[in-house]
Amino acid sequence: MKSDKNMDLETQVNLFGMSDAMKQGMNLGLEIGEKAAGGKGTVGDISFRMPDEKKHDLKKSLLLYAVTDRRWTGEKTLYQQVEEAILGGATFIQLREKNLGESAFEEEAVEIQKLCRKYGVPFVVNDNVDIAKRMGADGVHVGQSDMEAGDVRAMLGPDAILGVSASTVEQAKLAEARGADYLGVGAVFPTGSKDDAVEVPHETLKAICEAVSIPVIAIGGISAENVHELSGSGICGIAVISAIFGQKDIKSATAELKKKTEEMVGK
Repeated sequence: MKSDKNMDLETQVNLFGMSDAMKQGMNLGLEIGEKAAGGKGTVGDISFRMPDEKKHDLKKSLLLYAVTDRRWTGEKTLYQQVEEAILGGATFIQLREKNLGESAFEEEAVEIQKLCRKYGVPFVVNDNVDIAKRMGADGVHVGQSDMEAGDVRAMLGPDAILGVSASTVEQAKLAEARGADYLGVGAVFPTGSKDDAVEVPHETLKAICEAVSIPVIAIGGISAENVHELSGSGICGIAVISAIFGQKDIKSATAELKKKTEEMVGK
């Protein structure tokens, strides 16, 4: 059965038998559409917006976003490394596991989230929306080849943090329209952490920041030595892997990087 673009959204939801999670997402989009347009929205009009006070808190928490990488654990556990990063000043944690089984990944995610909540640091899962939903993670971060942002939002509901990777202005604007709370843009420098990373010119990074109203963080090859080069781009923070977890003294390295990031953002 084909949908009628002019059909009332609530009618479409009932006709197509959508899940409760999707209905919740649809209803939120309808409310926003009605307020913005003075009438009822259609499926194509759906967008999700975080309340202003939460936007402010999220933007602050994105200053130094640490992405885990099991390759750097060495003699320490990932849990120990994440705690050292938080104690050094990491303001946001993303758990990224590309080669861990589903059960082990979820078990680890639950423990890392407990740690993050102990210190009041937001915690998101990379890519795995099912695990994020089951364990009640603060949110999830997805790439362009993962589940589409609008589907993630419908699945997790309006309160979850949704981050989306983008490398072009078009991708950024679409992600915002489909419910992203923040964008991760990169790689802004050459990086060995992701085999498929494509370098994004700093001019494009700045253009993306100017094109969207949600916070933007830069990722890819960022270190304490080059973070200053991102000054004036419009980003609110940086996401790093090896610049934190690849360092011998994680706590000290994090503290130094945070200080330089604050200086960069403040300029």
